[in-house]
Amino acid sequence: MTGVPAADRGWLAFPDGFVWGTATAAYQVEGAADENGRGPSIWDVFCRTPGKVARGETGDVACDHYHRVEADLDLMASLGLPSYRFSVAWPRVLPDGTGAVNQRGIDFYRRLVDGLLERGITPLPTLYHWDLPQALQERGGWANRESAQWFADYATVVAGALGDVVGTFMTLNEPWCVAFLGHATGVLAPGFTDDALALQVVHHLNLAHGLGSAAIRAAAPSAQVSLALNVAQVYPASDDPGDADAARHADGLANRIFLDPILRGAYPADVVADTEPWCDWSFVLPDDLATIGVGVDVLGVNYYTPSRVVGPASAGAASLDDAPAGRWTERAGARPVAWPGTRLAWTVPQPGPFTDMGWRIEPSSFTDLLTRLSRDYPGVPMMVTENGCAFGDGPGADGRVHDNRRIAYLQDHLAAVHAAIAAGADVRGYYLWSFLDNFEWSLGYDKRFGLVHVDYDSLVRTPKDSASWYSDVVRANGLLG
Repeated sequence: MTGVPAADRGWLAFPDGFVWGTATAAYQVEGAADENGRGPSIWDVFCRTPGKVARGETGDVACDHYHRVEADLDLMASLGLPSYRFSVAWPRVLPDGTGAVNQRGIDFYRRLVDGLLERGITPLPTLYHWDLPQALQERGGWANRESAQWFADYATVVAGALGDVVGTFMTLNEPWCVAFLGHATGVLAPGFTDDALALQVVHHLNLAHGLGSAAIRAAAPSAQVSLALNVAQVYPASDDPGDADAARHADGLANRIFLDPILRGAYPADVVADTEPWCDWSFVLPDDLATIGVGVDVLGVNYYTPSRVVGPASAGAASLDDAPAGRWTERAGARPVAWPGTRLAWTVPQPGPFTDMGWRIEPSSFTDLLTRLSRDYPGVPMMVTENGCAFGDGPGADGRVHDNRRIAYLQDHLAAVHAAIAAGADVRGYYLWSFLDNFEWSLGYDKRFGLVHVDYDSLVRTPKDSASWYSDVVRANGLLG
């Protein structure tokens, strides 16, 4: 752990075969938003809606990864990164969401995958990282039950094009954000604020995972299937029974609403009962859970920070009216904030230290989360598919980026992963978010998560000190604890 003299720290060796990598997402890094046949996505529209994105910024150019892919892959290789998790832009492959395939889009991802393999880097593509084609949003988007089949058809195209050289496909990234931040709080695209609609979207995303998994396995029989959930570690803020019940409720809406149908074939009874006052769940049809409950070959876990919650009584909220909703990016203020999609649990301010996102740094919560998943869903191997921190370090007088706070965060969180493995959790890999500084959704370009600094005017890449540090960890397959 940081702050402990090196002489007093032990070596933390990770298991043989442990996979190390970094991650990005298409809309956050690619740019080329209207080139070579790409259609518009919901994020192209959302970014142009006044007041939705800081400073009116967009992903039109982002990091220009689309045009600089060869140099970016060379940089990855120079850092000795063994694997790269990226996402495929649905509107680049299917500009209208369904129908005619844009071969130039497929060709880009084939060049990306082939370029990775030529450099000894294992590709890990995610099929959906939030950039739904706008043409499908105009047909109802994820609120339309047909969206699950649209996704499966898209998965068939991508798996058919890349399945001969890709060993694992991820279906969805953070469906909780898509459902609740995109349809309940409205802070992400498409920007709706309807708690009942968010639950319907949850189900259609789960159905999309099930149908998409079947499509991938049909098109690429040797490939494994995964998905990435931003699993929340939710603690009650006190010993009050109402706070404990709020933590149970928040855990249900954040975690078990996805984990249980996919891994156990059923929605949690308490989640259904809790939400019945505003949702009748009539969108769940008789055969849906059999389709959804196909499981995963490996579960992707995205994790950054814990939450602490209180119940309505402690929050002082007697009704659903006049209630703030949707903490996502900044530390909570003086008031409790309603958990996205409900008023039965409220997040409360936590003490620091914080990242630039306002997220509390608490590495032990990561150990708690991974060991809980191992205990509650035994036999399901895991990979950490996102973990990292935003700090605004830039080049100094010497031209280097000395991001010691990021190194400390990574050091402590990797030690937390190691502790979970030592306790019996089957964690098989770690993908650091992110390879490059990039477009951070509603926050624009202000928050920097990258191992590599990007000057957004010149687009020059500068590896930070953390890039060299992480390269050493990867090479050694371990670190000082």
